[in-house]
Amino acid sequence: MQYAAKLSREGKFWLVHFPDCPGCRTFGDSEHHALSMAKEALDGWLEAHLLTGEAPPKPARKRGPFVAVDPNIAAAMEVRWLRDQSGLTQAQLATRLRVSRPQIAKLENPKSNPSISTLHKVAMALGRRLEVTFAGEG
Repeated sequence: MQYAAKLSREGKFWLVHFPDCPGCRTFGDSEHHALSMAKEALDGWLEAHLLTGEAPPKPARKRGPFVAVDPNIAAAMEVRWLRDQSGLTQAQLATRLRVSRPQIAKLENPKSNPSISTLHKVAMALGRRLEVTFAGEG
């Protein structure tokens, strides 16, 4: 998963912001440095939203440069988006999976590290299938 960034020059600095993530911005003293700082800013912004119970916005922009999201954060976001799309609470999804609600909350926590088997079970409970892809550089 990746989000499109917008780069602009402001004096001697390069500014980066993410149109799909209002308020997520950073800067660097070169284009390369700004983009490396952008990864940290984006992951932090997405993680903060998840930890406060908010579902971060899905990436919509098609033109980049693109910044890859940490895989643990991406997995937590996907579980949250799927659950929301299905109109289920954490408790309702937990009932479908025959687990506790705190276990579902843990899946939506960007610091968790669910197994592929667990993610597969979540996908099945939500009428989806799990796909695992190894993408190019990110």
